[in-house]
Order: sequence, then C-alpha cells, then structure tokens
Amino acid sequence: MRIGELARRAGVTTRTLRYYESRGLLPARRTERGHRTYDEADLRLLRQIRTLQDFGFDLEETRPFVDCLRAGHPAGDACPASLAVYRRKLAELDALMDRLRSVRDQVGTHLALAEAALREAPEPRCAFGGETT
Repeated sequence: MRIGELARRAGVTTRTLRYYESRGLLPARRTERGHRTYDEADLRLLRQIRTLQDFGFDLEETRPFVDCLRAGHPAGDACPASLAVYRRKLAELDALMDRLRSVRDQVGTHLALAEAALREAPEPRCAFGGETT
C-alpha cells in the first residue's frame, strides 16, 4: 500500500509517517519509481506505536516494542526490552500518582483551614461565586 492509504488506515498524517521513517521506526521501502510502499506489518507497527502513545509513552519509548514486532513476535511486548519499558513507565506513573496524592492532601488541608476560618470570621462574609457558607 502507498503512504496515503497507510496514513488513512492508521489514523495519522503522511507527515507523521515520514517522521517515523526518519526516526527509524517505520521501514523506508520504495518502489522502482521511488514511491514509499508499506504492508500489513507496517500497519501493525503503527497501531502499536499509537496505542503506546495513547498510554503516555513518548516516541522513543515505543522503539523496543517496534523492534520486538520486527523480530517476528506477534505482540510488541513479548521481548525483555519491552517489558523493561513497561516497568519504567509503571514506576513513573506510581511516582506521579504519589505526588498527586500529596498535592491533593495539601489542598484538602488548606481548604479545611479556610472553611474553618470563614466560619469564625465576623460578618459580612464575602460571597464569591454566589456561595456564602
């Protein structure tokens, strides 16, 4: 298939495909007339890349999954390098969730203090957003 059809089927632009090719993630096969040509395996590579990017993986993090598919594995996450990327991403997400929990706790503490101060404040109370609790 040609670049336009692959782009359409993968839900990306031809510019994206050229970029992936320049990064070595997509093969650069050409016809004798110089047209790029792709097959179903390339579509599978692109779907793997897009899925991982939807999960928050950056483009370079997708490389081990692409390499795994190119090595003939039916799934891009069947190789040790792919599993290592999964582990790193999970650790990154866990750290981010811990940080968000900490920030949430801090905001909750400040809210409770502000509400207590408001209850003890003398009249008149300010009414932002229509609330006067």
